[in-house]
Amino acid sequence: MEIFSQFAPSAWAPFRITPWFSERPWGFSDLRPWYDLAADGKLIGEAWLTGEQCVVATGVHAGQTLGALFAENAEALLGPAAAGSASPLLIKVIFAKEKLSVQVHPDDAMAQKYGDPRGKTECWYVLDADAGAQVACGLKPGVTLNDVKAGIEAGTLENLLNMIPLNREEMIFVDAGTVHSIWPGSILLETQQYCDLTYRMYDYGRGRELHIQKSLEATRLVTRAGKIPPRVLPDRTLLMEGDYFCVERIPVAGSRASTSLPTPNPAAEAEPAPGLQYLFVAAGKARISGARFEPLKLPMGGMVAVPAASPEFEVEDLGGLQLIRITPRWPGIQR
Repeated sequence: MEIFSQFAPSAWAPFRITPWFSERPWGFSDLRPWYDLAADGKLIGEAWLTGEQCVVATGVHAGQTLGALFAENAEALLGPAAAGSASPLLIKVIFAKEKLSVQVHPDDAMAQKYGDPRGKTECWYVLDADAGAQVACGLKPGVTLNDVKAGIEAGTLENLLNMIPLNREEMIFVDAGTVHSIWPGSILLETQQYCDLTYRMYDYGRGRELHIQKSLEATRLVTRAGKIPPRVLPDRTLLMEGDYFCVERIPVAGSRASTSLPTPNPAAEAEPAPGLQYLFVAAGKARISGARFEPLKLPMGGMVAVPAASPEFEVEDLGGLQLIRITPRWPGIQR
């Protein structure tokens, strides 16, 4: 690509990312079969797949953290139309053995009011769900802010929450300001703005800090949160398209060339410019290969970053592959 002629093509080949595992009181001690991790008594609730502390596992930049890589090579990774020089999205797998706290995230304006660069809008793709699995997503119609405050004080906040049953391969949108919680029985792929601001309203007596005043300030009584129906396109299924990210399910019949998957960039008014892509294996296994880099094998739960400056490549289905592609949307990103 001419715009990236200053970079050695092989330096920006797709690369695998090593997950970083976060302890949470509601998590599991064993994440198998998703990850080969038995935590020896620790409770792991989240596998961070694109955290700044995550380490590049393959290629020229192996051993470097994502945070350092973005800081030093923003244009090669993000493309010329991108805003800023940091990782735009935080993608996680959520493993909840118990209920998460009832919580809410601020929008960009509130986050910036208190000195943070951006708020947190997110979505959940259901990787697996037990019978009866559900999440709390938003407030019931007619609930007031005074009701919420009284529910926090009385320990009855759950009664005010809108509950959504879950099934595999569904998408749930959770915009900033939505009161929510994840309950046991599902494994979720969470895509969010790169922000870790969480205001806890109620935490089931775990002793962690609550953020009552800020949570009430952040709360919106009515939001756009809820299930998003998939939109089937000729070459992909669009699961979620919003201000901050786009999530798609990519069919791979045997193999598929990267040239069949142009990445639209909403910041470009004319021909789409190349941008960052994340490829996640939601089921089965895959191989990514190209003329300018060593082949990458991806198990279930594996994550690959495809830089904007990447050479062409091919994705191969090695058995039962379900491939999810996640791309940033630039208009909503605040730096």
